[in-house]
Amino acid sequence: MKIKVIITGTTGMVGEGVLAECLIHPDVEKILVISRSTCGVAHPKLSEIIHADFFNLVPVADNLKDFNACFFSGN
Repeated sequence: MKIKVIITGTTGMVGEGVLAECLIHPDVEKILVISRSTCGVAHPKLSEIIHADFFNLVPVADNLKDFNACFFSGN
């Protein structure tokens, strides 16, 4: 089964590792990174949303639909 994942915290050590594993895993078909700054990675599976206020996700809520998993890798 192919999955679509959201990852936060990709600028940190753990989030960077989670992103790297998702990028190479054949069952991960789409990755959405939500971060305050860019993760600096370009890949066909990857899209990125730069968003400053994680206490208010309403402005990006429409982009969060149809994902199967979320990895919260930030502090």
